[in-house]
Amino acid sequence: MGHLDHAAFGLLTPVLSYAMAVIGAALGLRCTVRALDASGRSRRNWLITAASSIGTGIWTMHFVAMLGFAVRGTDIRYNVPLTILSLLVAMLVVGAGVFCVGFGRDRVRALLAGGLTTGLGVASMHYLGMAALRLHGSVHYDPLLVVLSVVIAVVAATAALWAALNIKSPVAVAVASLVMGAAVSSMHYTGMLAVGVRVVPSGGELPGATAMQFIFPLAVGLGSYLFVTSAFVALSPTARERAAYTSAERPTGAAQADDGEAARSATGSGSGSGSGSGSGSGSGSAVPGAANTTTATV
Repeated sequence: MGHLDHAAFGLLTPVLSYAMAVIGAALGLRCTVRALDASGRSRRNWLITAASSIGTGIWTMHFVAMLGFAVRGTDIRYNVPLTILSLLVAMLVVGAGVFCVGFGRDRVRALLAGGLTTGLGVASMHYLGMAALRLHGSVHYDPLLVVLSVVIAVVAATAALWAALNIKSPVAVAVASLVMGAAVSSMHYTGMLAVGVRVVPSGGELPGATAMQFIFPLAVGLGSYLFVTSAFVALSPTARERAAYTSAERPTGAAQADDGEAARSATGSGSGSGSGSGSGSGSGSAVPGAANTTTATV
């Protein structure tokens, strides 16, 4: 049996991977909250962003943690197509779960279906990523710990989606993201504890790419995507902010319309008063004249 080291660089990879999980969860939750306040195309776009954020965060967490994984007696390589497939699975299956919640009419059923789908997607991503490992030897798993890791993934995903449905304030979302990050990290390291490696010494060259050749640049790129998307979400106005802005604009327009109506009314009143005065003067002059004529005749 080969000796497994899950933190070859000390606490750097566990802490950094946890941070990636928290950022992805926080961004995904905020996007889901935005989606639930929107409708139509806007809701769909927010849900797509939420799915890509959560999926990217979880995948980045997994492979940043794998940067610190080492097995004594053998080098480690990664199969590139399988690794990319694990990323696509993470985003697609998480997306299916998020859309269940976003468009489900029965919230309880939508939450359970979404949590189960998302949790199984996270677990599938993890073990598909592990299947991409290439080393001198064979990998086997403890079935009990594998089942436990899947259960943790499903529970964590369900809790995260529940938080998206019920928690609105930024502070509460931040707390939920910290818990979600801890749950995802627990799932990862539980799954890693299930791993056993039987090393078979060999002088042959392993196929695939090293972690620094492929995983590290990809993780940096996806991490940058999370930070840029976080800035976009932070700067985008919420539905309530847009509604408040619209309602603030309406009274100004209404006041201008009222002022115009008042001006037109004042103009009309002035014209009416002038006409009335002119008529009154003319009538007053005619009456005395008539009276004088009558007197002269008499």
